[in-house]
Amino acid sequence: MIKIFSLFVCLLLHPVHVSLTSIDHVQDTDSLKVLVRMYYDDLISDCSLFFSSGDFDGNAYQQVLLPEEYMKKYLDDRIRIRVNNKQLKGKLLNMVLAEDEVTANLLFITEAKPETITVSNLIMAGLYTDQANMTIVHVSDLEEGVKFTPEYTEKTFILK
Repeated sequence: MIKIFSLFVCLLLHPVHVSLTSIDHVQDTDSLKVLVRMYYDDLISDCSLFFSSGDFDGNAYQQVLLPEEYMKKYLDDRIRIRVNNKQLKGKLLNMVLAEDEVTANLLFITEAKPETITVSNLIMAGLYTDQANMTIVHVSDLEEGVKFTPEYTEKTFILK
């Protein structure tokens, strides 16, 4: 919990090109809860690159929350989780826009006890060269923070 708080403080102190992602295994279940927090204007800019120009008008979403269908497609592409080398699909539970930040909560279901977990975090990796995607993984006895960048986007954690 202290690591999450520390990363949140870092996010507040350096609000340039930073996102925060927390991945938590729900004990005694087959679920991973994922929280993603990022600056909304950065999200809209990245979505403008991600979606084809005919499908997405970033100006339309400057003051209103991005529709769930866009957020789900964006997060499916940008946050990738594999457990035991099997790609998981996330379900967007909700998203909240408060001030200049958007927070999304997702749920990923695993079919087996995690022995390895591979996380790819590509949020705004193609938009900003100084992007830092601060990610905390808490699965079983493992709790580790990682700073993903445009050059370093994936890490595998061994849980055995």
